[in-house]
Amino acid sequence: MASSSHLLTLFLFFFFFTALHPHLSTSVGEETTKTFIFRVDEHAKPSIFPSHYHWYSTAFTHPSKILHIYNTVFHGFSAHITPSEAQSLLQSHPSSILSSFPDRPRHLHTTRSPQFLGLRNQRGLWSESDYGSDVIIAILDTGIWPERRSFSDLHVGPVPSKWRGACESGDRFAPSNCNRKLIGARFFARGHDAALAALTANQNQTVAEKVEFRSPRDADGHGTHTASTAAGRHAFKASMNGYASGIAKGVAPKARIAVYKVCWKTLGCYDSDILAAFDKAVDDGVDARGVFVASSAGNEGPSGMSATNLAPWLTTVGAGTIDRNFPADVILGDGRKLSGVSLYAGLPLEGKMFPLVYPGKSGLLSASLCMENSLDPKLVAGKIVVCDRGSNPRVAKGLVVKKAGGVGMVLANGVSNGEGLVGDSHLIPACAVGAVEGDALKAYIESSGNAAAATIEFRGTVIGVKPAPIVASFSARGPNSVTPEILKPDLIAPGVNILAAWTDAVGPTGLPSDMRKTEFNILSGTSMACPHVSGAAALLKSAHPDWSPAAIRSAMMTSASTTDNRFRSMTDESTGKSSTPYDFGSGHLNLDLAMDPGLVYDITNEDYVTFLCSIEYNPKTIQVITRKPVNCPAARKPLPENLNYPSITAVFLSTAGSRIQTKTFVRTVTNVGAFNSIYRAKIEAPRGVSVTVKPSVLAFSETVKKMSFAVTVSANLRNLAMGDSGALFGSFSWVNEKHFVRSPIVVSQLDPF
Repeated sequence: MASSSHLLTLFLFFFFFTALHPHLSTSVGEETTKTFIFRVDEHAKPSIFPSHYHWYSTAFTHPSKILHIYNTVFHGFSAHITPSEAQSLLQSHPSSILSSFPDRPRHLHTTRSPQFLGLRNQRGLWSESDYGSDVIIAILDTGIWPERRSFSDLHVGPVPSKWRGACESGDRFAPSNCNRKLIGARFFARGHDAALAALTANQNQTVAEKVEFRSPRDADGHGTHTASTAAGRHAFKASMNGYASGIAKGVAPKARIAVYKVCWKTLGCYDSDILAAFDKAVDDGVDARGVFVASSAGNEGPSGMSATNLAPWLTTVGAGTIDRNFPADVILGDGRKLSGVSLYAGLPLEGKMFPLVYPGKSGLLSASLCMENSLDPKLVAGKIVVCDRGSNPRVAKGLVVKKAGGVGMVLANGVSNGEGLVGDSHLIPACAVGAVEGDALKAYIESSGNAAAATIEFRGTVIGVKPAPIVASFSARGPNSVTPEILKPDLIAPGVNILAAWTDAVGPTGLPSDMRKTEFNILSGTSMACPHVSGAAALLKSAHPDWSPAAIRSAMMTSASTTDNRFRSMTDESTGKSSTPYDFGSGHLNLDLAMDPGLVYDITNEDYVTFLCSIEYNPKTIQVITRKPVNCPAARKPLPENLNYPSITAVFLSTAGSRIQTKTFVRTVTNVGAFNSIYRAKIEAPRGVSVTVKPSVLAFSETVKKMSFAVTVSANLRNLAMGDSGALFGSFSWVNEKHFVRSPIVVSQLDPF
C-alpha cells in the first residue's frame, strides 16, 4: 500500500461549510473580546508570504491577540479581539482580507461490529486491503489514552516515510507515548482558552474545574473510543466487565493513527482550534487533495431536518443497531416482565422484590426526571425508583437515586425517545425501558399504590438479535436543512452499544464520582458510527489506492443495505415503522459489497466549484477554498442537484403554476469493474411519480470507462400524498449479473420563502 494514502476522520468539522456561506458576516455587537477567524487572499497580497506572522502582527496593537495562522487547507488567521477591531481590520485591508466569521464552540455528538459490517478474516475486504496497512487515519477529538493495548505497535512495520508529524509533549504525555501504530499526537487549545478567559473575565462567571490534561492525553474517553473503533489492533480478548466479550479489533486494524486533540471538557471544541488541527494534519503528511472526511450526523433524532455536517464533500454518518444486545428485565410484583437494557455489572438484586415508586406522581417535573436534589429520601429510601429520561444524563439520575437512598432505578423513555434504548454502566442496579413499557410501569404503580413492587434481572450479552440493523432513535435525520437537493445523511453504520478502548481518567459513566477503571467502555451515538466509516474508507483506500474520496463514498453508498437480518425493510427504532432515506440515507454500510461496487459516482474539484456557484457563493468566497481565481457561469446558472452525487433528490416548488412538474438530473458513472461490462437500469419509482433513465443500458469497454445518463422525475403534485415525512421515496439501480448499484430517489415539495 502506497504511503501517500491518508484519511481524516472528523466528528465536528461542520463550520467549514456553514461559515463560508455568503450570507454570513461579522456584526458589531457589545464591545467584549471574542475570537474571529479571518480569510486572507494570498494572491491579493503575495508579499505577506511566507512571513505570515510578521504581516498579521502589524494589523494589531497587540500581536499576542493572534491565536492561529492557517496556510494549508485554509488561508488566514484567528485572533481574539473586539467586534469593532474585527470590522476595522476588514475595512483597512479590503484587498487582502476576504471576510471573517466568529469562532463558535462545537460539542461531541468494538468486538462485533466489524463482523456485522461483513468483514471476515482471511477473505474479502480485510484480506484485499491487508487490514488497512499503512493508511493513516487522523482523529480530531478529545485525545487518546496511548497505553491501551488497542494502540500497541507489536508486529507493526516502520512509520510511512511521507509522514512529517510530531508527538507533542505535555501533561502526562511524552514523545515516547507514540509508536509505529500511534504515529503522531498534537493538541490545540488557543481558541478554547481565549473563550474561557473571556467567559470568566467579561461575565464574572466561574467555570467548574474538571480533570483535564494540557496535552494529547484523553481526559474524556471519547477520542480513545473513536480511535480504537476506527483502527484498534486485532489481537486480544476484550469486554467491559464481562459485557460484549470477544476479540478486540478496529475496522482497519493495521491502519496508523494520528491524534489531534481539539475538544476539551470545560467548553467543548472551538472552530479556530479545529481548523488549526485540520491545517496541521494536512501539513503533517495528509495530502491536501484527496482527503476523505467522515463526519457524524448528530444525535438530535428522531426529529426531522436534524442532521448536521451537510457539506457534499463530507461523508455524513447516522447510527444503527447491531445484532447484539444487553437485556435486562423489570419483574413486577404481579409477575409481569418488562423488557429493557442495562450494562450494570455490580452486585445483583438476586430476585428480591423491593417497593417501587414514581416520584413524578407528585406533578413536580424535576422529581420525575430525578434531577439533582429533587428526590425526598423519605419517599425513595430502600426502593426502586422510576425516573423519566431527559434533561440530565441517564447515569446521573441513578446517582441522584443512590444519594437519596434508593436501591435501584428504572429509566423510562417518553414519547420523544420512543422505543430507542442504549445500555449504560450504571452505579446502582438499573435498566432502561421504552415508552410503551414505561407507561405500563407507571400504570402498574398507579393501580397498585403502596403494594407496587419490582426487581431487576440482568441477562448479560445476547448476540444474533433480530431485527438488526434498526435506525437508532437518536440518529439525526434529513432532509438537508442547508441544501435540500443533496440527501443527508449519506448512510448509517453501527453506533449503538459499541465496545472500544477507554481512558483511565474517568470511569465508564464519565461522572466525577465514578472511581471505576476499565480498559474498554460501551457507548452509543453517531460519533460511534462515524469511525466505522472512517475505518471502512481506510480499507477501501488501501485496496483501491487510485480511488478519490468521492469514489470511496460512492462505493459505500451504492452498495449499502436497506434491509435487516430478516431480509425485511429496515425499521425506525423510535416508531417501529419502516425507515426511509431521510433516516438512513442510502442504507447501512455493507463492506462485503463496497469492495467491488462495479460503478462509482466520482466528483472532481471543478464539480464542487460548480456546486458552490449554484448555491450563490461568490467567486471571491470560493477562492478561499480553491486558492486560485474562480469564474462562476454567468449565462446559465448551474443547478445544485446536478452535482454527481450517488442519490437523487427532486425538490419541487409547491407554488409552481404547472400541475405536472418535471426535473432532469445528469449523472456520470465510472466503471471500476471488469471491462466490457453491461448494465441495465432498474427503476423503483416513488408512489405516483414517473421516473425514466436514458439511456437505459450502459455498455463499457476497455476504452469507454465513463458514461453519462439522465434521470427524469415527473410528478403531479396535486395528486401526491407525501406522508408523515413530507416526501416520497424510491430508487434506481444499474444492474448486471454481479453488481447492483443502487441510488435512492427522494421527491419532496418546498414552500418558497
